[in-house]
Amino acid sequence: MRYVVERLITTIPVLFFLSIMVFSFIHLIPGNPAEILLGQDATPQAIRALDAQMGLDKPIFIQYVTWLLNVLRGNLGTSLVDHESVSQLILQRLPVTVELALGTMIVAILIAFPLGIVAAVKKGRMADFVAMFAATVGISVPPFWLGILFLLLFTVKFHIVSNSLYVPIWQDPLRNLECMLLPCLATGVREAAVLLRMLRSSLVDALGEDFVRTAWAKGLKGAGVTLRHALPNALVPVLTAGGLQIAGLLGGLVITEQVFSLPGFGQLLVQSVFSRDYTTVQGTALVAALIVILVNLLIDMTYSWIDPRIRTDGGMDG
Repeated sequence: MRYVVERLITTIPVLFFLSIMVFSFIHLIPGNPAEILLGQDATPQAIRALDAQMGLDKPIFIQYVTWLLNVLRGNLGTSLVDHESVSQLILQRLPVTVELALGTMIVAILIAFPLGIVAAVKKGRMADFVAMFAATVGISVPPFWLGILFLLLFTVKFHIVSNSLYVPIWQDPLRNLECMLLPCLATGVREAAVLLRMLRSSLVDALGEDFVRTAWAKGLKGAGVTLRHALPNALVPVLTAGGLQIAGLLGGLVITEQVFSLPGFGQLLVQSVFSRDYTTVQGTALVAALIVILVNLLIDMTYSWIDPRIRTDGGMDG
């Protein structure tokens, strides 16, 4: 608990610094929300009136302090374009991206772990070369191209999966699975390639340790030595890579969401940037940063469960 509290306290200055950066950078982008909303034929008087209505006529410092005080009260503001609560917009979009990110990681784990273990155990043999070749191909192929290919093959050509609009899992699990299967596969292949390479390298090192040789000398069988002794010790760097992948996926699935018409969190952020929707950009960026911090904290806490040697006097060593 002490470690968790300390880590949560350190997030406060990080989020504060990030809020300043996001607020400053979004105002440096050319363009005015009022001009975009009113169109090219808008008069200067109408633009100034809308600026005053949205509070954009005040100095930047005053705008930032007002927004920050609202955030501290749990209010992320109102969208300048949709005129809806930013918190509500995020709550509508975030579950889609979280589901896509989790589905992607499930696909990645199901592919990477069997191939990575086989590649490490069969180091230097044909199975190792095949697995590493597959990993190289997986890293090289862009997820959006793979997504388009999947759509053409499984939807247009063979009609195996219908290209239906997104349906929440709590409304219709089967239709949700149908519309999320191809996006998860398209993005999961690349993430699987990254995990596979990391797992193979880490497991090869673990299999060369003294405790593994001792287990072999005691007569333990191969699968038991690999899965019960070597694999847990090889998971720490894999967990680090996986945690960074999950954090990156939450904001990096914009193209995949666009290809498969998924109303996700990343798409909301990009649309807000193009429409100069300052409050939505600031709110989504802040929430994304908080999610990344919490994911990293969860990964650090998992380290001691995987490897109890990772300790300090006051908690865990990140």
